[in-house]
Amino acid sequence: MQERLTPGAPAPDFTLQNAAGQSVSLRDFRGRSTVVYFYPAASTPGCTKEACDFRDSLSSLQEAGYEVLGISPDPQSKLAAFADAEGLNFPLLSDEDHAVAEAYGAWGEKKNYGRTYEGLIRSTVVVDAGGTVALAQYNVRATGHVTKLRRDLKLDG
Repeated sequence: MQERLTPGAPAPDFTLQNAAGQSVSLRDFRGRSTVVYFYPAASTPGCTKEACDFRDSLSSLQEAGYEVLGISPDPQSKLAAFADAEGLNFPLLSDEDHAVAEAYGAWGEKKNYGRTYEGLIRSTVVVDAGGTVALAQYNVRATGHVTKLRRDLKLDG
């Protein structure tokens, strides 16, 4: 398992396909801060809640200078259906071989109902305008995560 990222570390660059099959690279967002969040599976209850929270907060995040990228191991077709069904207004990127999740420390051992397995760890990494990790959060809860992230970024109150 790749070690988790910490603030001050360079964010690993990546290029992945979005739901429409277009290449999206982290370097495309240089000059802007970017919230890169990793979620296990499109159209599941927790992932839908988290994605809709990002959707509903996107304009205020963008006004504060943040873009949002969602990354999962789902194929493009599943991402497209998820984005369409939920009206998602930010890029969803397919990381089927989980190489980017591994580079970000968001892939590793998980436990569920007494079973241990390898999988995606719900995580969020905020990359600053220069490509450096500003914030890294692992094992986040889907419900309330965007609210907590906004608080941690000092965007509220």
